[in-house]
Amino acid sequence: MKDLTKLLGAVLPHFGHVSAKRARRFLLRTRLKISGADQAERIRAERRLRGHEDAKKLRRADAVVVSYGKSGRTWLRVMMSRLYQQVHGLPEDILIGFDNFHNLDARIPRIFFTHDNYIGDYTGNTDNKADFYDKKVLLLMRDPRDVAVSQFFQWRYRMRPGKKALNDYLPDGDESPIFDFVMHEGGGLPKVIAFMNLWAREMGRVRALELLRYEDMRADPVAAMTRVAAFLEIGADAAQIAEAVEFASYENMKKKEAERAFRLSGGRMAPRDQDNPDSYKVRRAKVGGYRDYFDDDQIAAIDAMVAERLDPIYGYGLSDKVPG
Repeated sequence: MKDLTKLLGAVLPHFGHVSAKRARRFLLRTRLKISGADQAERIRAERRLRGHEDAKKLRRADAVVVSYGKSGRTWLRVMMSRLYQQVHGLPEDILIGFDNFHNLDARIPRIFFTHDNYIGDYTGNTDNKADFYDKKVLLLMRDPRDVAVSQFFQWRYRMRPGKKALNDYLPDGDESPIFDFVMHEGGGLPKVIAFMNLWAREMGRVRALELLRYEDMRADPVAAMTRVAAFLEIGADAAQIAEAVEFASYENMKKKEAERAFRLSGGRMAPRDQDNPDSYKVRRAKVGGYRDYFDDDQIAAIDAMVAERLDPIYGYGLSDKVPG
């Protein structure tokens, strides 16, 4: 570790605008490659490194937004950003990150947005959420069937090869159809359900937790953001909440993504291919849209998996109709 720290000090000045985080990951991969580590060892090491980085942020955070990837976090993030912008007079083209808004105005909390992918790899808490017990957690969940379909398009059109291997998705270049991807135990629907079930078991142990469903945001975004503002103590009034909802409308977010209108958001808010709608971060925003991609037998198999495996606390069983 000392040798790696010394090496970092020597090479970081040469990385220019590239973040120290990316530099650390690059150096780790280089060191492991030189040492002859196999792929499994390289993946374990990088997951631990990412977990270490995330755990440091988690410890410093005043509040945490937890979600599985493709659960509507970007939409929520834009609305939250707009609330803080209005309340504290901040520029509208910067999205809230971890402490960037806090650095502009110390009254704004440090908010850690995480997909909770790697922290357990570092802390060892892979079968519980002990790392979050003393935190204020906004838990954003979405119907896992819609999540899995959206993950397919993320994997096919936006995800880098290394990230696919790191998170046990089907490998880069794989041409599996969408149904096979969704049913895949590694990165498909079973993995989404396992994530949701673990959080369902651990919710009661977290000091302060607010469960927010994507479908509820879609059905009544003003009511949902009123809950968010109250939970995070943002201090926005009804007019500011309504304006934030309008600002983050699907049409406006698609337009801003195409224009790359959000500064300091990296590639998160930019399409991979301007001419391919499936490569956009903001893609369809449809509740129950998973049904559009499968035949009746496939839908039955997907629904049966959710009914059999998913904790009913979320309300996504076969007999439940989510708002759309």
